[in-house]
Amino acid sequence: MATTHTVGIIMNGVTGRMGTNQHLKRSVADIRDQGGVKVGDDTIMPDPVLVGRNPQKLEALAAETGVENWTTDLDRVLADDRYSVYADFQTTDRRVAAVKQAVAAGKHIYCEKPTALNTADALELHRIAESAGVKHGVVQDKLWLPGIVKLKRLIDQRFFGRILSVRGEFGYWVFTGEDAEQPAQRPSWNYRAEDGGGIIFDMLCHWRYVLDNTFGKVRSVSCVAAVLLPDRLDENHEHYEATAEDAAYATFEIDGDILAHFNSSWCVRARRDDLLTIQVDGTDGSAVAGLRGCLAQSLADTPRPVWNPDVAQPIDYYADWTPVDADDQFENAFKIQWELFLRHVVLDEPFRWGLLEGAKGVQLAELGIQSWKNRAWKQVVDLEV
Repeated sequence: MATTHTVGIIMNGVTGRMGTNQHLKRSVADIRDQGGVKVGDDTIMPDPVLVGRNPQKLEALAAETGVENWTTDLDRVLADDRYSVYADFQTTDRRVAAVKQAVAAGKHIYCEKPTALNTADALELHRIAESAGVKHGVVQDKLWLPGIVKLKRLIDQRFFGRILSVRGEFGYWVFTGEDAEQPAQRPSWNYRAEDGGGIIFDMLCHWRYVLDNTFGKVRSVSCVAAVLLPDRLDENHEHYEATAEDAAYATFEIDGDILAHFNSSWCVRARRDDLLTIQVDGTDGSAVAGLRGCLAQSLADTPRPVWNPDVAQPIDYYADWTPVDADDQFENAFKIQWELFLRHVVLDEPFRWGLLEGAKGVQLAELGIQSWKNRAWKQVVDLEV
């Protein structure tokens, strides 16, 4: 007989940009609307309750997405046995206390990154979750982006030969809010260090799991950053000082003698294939992956340029690249990881992207800030658990 396993999910901070768009609309609500996660004849069905501080926003979001329950009372739903999973999408400075409270209530944990603002707190979350025997997961969405999945396939096929270097370009122009017709696309706390903002903590957490899982363990980091636009307008159209860096340029040494460099900026106008591109160069070929697509160039297709600035460039450097698996279809990366976590909760299937992996991301971000402040390379040691 077919069984439906209902999983109650406390979605805290769901009215924020990521909570609304990626975690609710494109993941949990989408899984619900498709009829749940199918496991043979059985079904895993998410049952969310929306939690936040603004009742008007919660009520409107619940009506829009067809979610029955919402509340501003976190304590009440943490005490409710109908909900076995606590999911946290709040600002980073609120995450540690809330996750500790949820673990104490016996809830499984699924949360955004960064998991904390320092490595010690991030490791403590891992330890208390393990001690409590609850399952836990941290968002590492970029591992399921179509472009990176295709890139990983090329690595597994040994397309590159020996990988020499990795170069990532991420970013776009985030408007300051000065022009009413061009409001800022990111919340103001992102630009205040005192509120947990800054592009190093935001992006080096991503680059840690991308590099570790795609190329090899990160062994050291050198980073420099800057506050390029110190004057911005907040959600009330009032000026505030941006105290957190809005651009960071980091170099990483990886297992296998691979060098990687990632530029991350909210003060750059994109002229590339996508908002994130990762170029991999190897002895036998190269590839460039974006969010969805991936293009490859083999050694045999590599042009032979001649430096001559006095004539028009005779080579079209975009021509000799071949799309990788262009017809493959992929689901939303956040949704894929949500489905894996739900299977982990119900079926106890393996799920290796937990709070320890989140702590590794925090560690790299913290080392990146230290490198910037001290103008020095920092070694990335294995975390002791």
